[in-house]
Parts: sequence; C-alpha cells; structure tokens
Amino acid sequence: MPEKLQYKKMSIEELVILSQQNDLKALEELIRREQKNIFTTFSYLTQKRENIADLTQEALLRIAKNIRNLKNPKNFKSWLNQIVTNLFYDELRKFQRRPEVLSIDDEDSENPAFCAKLQLPDKKCKPHEKCISSELEKIIKMAIQQLPEPFRIAIILRELQGLSYEEIANATNSSIGTVKSRIARARGRLQDCLKSYI
Repeated sequence: MPEKLQYKKMSIEELVILSQQNDLKALEELIRREQKNIFTTFSYLTQKRENIADLTQEALLRIAKNIRNLKNPKNFKSWLNQIVTNLFYDELRKFQRRPEVLSIDDEDSENPAFCAKLQLPDKKCKPHEKCISSELEKIIKMAIQQLPEPFRIAIILRELQGLSYEEIANATNSSIGTVKSRIARARGRLQDCLKSYI
C-alpha cells in the first residue's frame, strides 16, 4: 500500500520518466490520472456517445505503446493532446467527413442557426441550484459540439486542456494566427448562443 501512495504523490513528469523506464505501476498511475480528462475532452469533441469510450481507450493504449518515444517528459500534455486530436480527425475520416476548413473571412461561419437547437432539457429537476448547474453544463457542451471542427478543437484545447496558442498550433498543424482567430470566433459564437442562459 505505501508503494501505491508513493506513485500518487508523484508529478506527471516523474510518472512519465518512470513509465519510459518500463515502470508499469507508474504507467498505470499516469493512465489513471489522465483517463477522465481524455474522456471529457472527447465528450466535448464528438456527439456520438458510443464513440467516446472507444476513443478514450484508444488514446490510453497509444500513451502506453508510445510513451518511450516522447523525447521531453515536460511536453507530455502537448504530446497527449496531439494523440487526442489525431484520433478525433481519424474518426471523422472514417465517416467520410473531413473537418471543415474555414477561411478567416468565411461569412458562413457566423451563421446564427447553429445555436437554434439549444434548449434547457429538464425543467422539473430538483434541487434547483444543482440542476441549473448540471443543465447549463449540458447546454455549454451542446453549443461546443455544434461548432465547426476547427473551432471546436481549438477552443477545447485552449479552455479545457489549458494549452498555449503555440501548443494548439502544433497539435492542429495550423499557424498561431489561425489558432487565435478560431478561438476568438468560437468564443464569439458561444457567447451569442449562451447569452440567454447566462
């Protein structure tokens, strides 16, 4: 038991280093810490609930298989988000859909119809405060899921994962200017959709 506690106290970077040295308990702890975060990220990226668990499992498998290839343990978060982003794009390709490539000047990307479907699901929910918070979270998730893929990925990597603009640019193979524009536009669209709820 004390050994298990020792791993729980370690930083992500320490766990990565030990995992790269074939320490399976360190790898197990690393995966345990990251699985909820990965699941949450995929739940914002895709509306297909049945795919979220599969994508999460695949991401965790890729971490385990490729952890030794990570050159700098300090870059673990960026590396992990690259895995998540690639898996998401792979999933889109499977369904014969390509991510929408939006130009910065694309007028259609400001279409207000995308938030028309948003509505509070359950008004009978009790206790009131807990339900409002839970329902608002669902509304925000639905609004994010309806963003075009490039906007959605950029805003999730920034707001949910806390990546820098440079890390997002690397994960999405985009320029920093494009990333900033996508995040600004995503925030604007989300504010428009959510103003009646917040």
